[in-house]
Amino acid sequence: MDDLTTPPDHSEQQWMLRAHCRSLAASAFFPSDGVGVDKARQVCSECAVQPDCLEYALTYRIDHGVWGGASERERRRILRKRRLEGEKEPVATPVHLVAH
Repeated sequence: MDDLTTPPDHSEQQWMLRAHCRSLAASAFFPSDGVGVDKARQVCSECAVQPDCLEYALTYRIDHGVWGGASERERRRILRKRRLEGEKEPVATPVHLVAH
């Protein structure tokens, strides 16, 4: 993470409450091989909050794991493509905590 990147907001986001991965072991989304990445992607592909999850990982430059169906390498490619195409970089917005 560089000096211009906002540090991750580790509070629980509303979209996280609806994520399919909540009921699975976190280790499934931090695989050590391509087969594990494919399994994680399958879960993500059926998840309604996949776009929110991917944008969260891109905004906070999360370097590890599968987020929103994208591996670390895929997220780097997405960010590079956005920079080259002149798209506005994702910017973290303040998060308001919600009482549970």
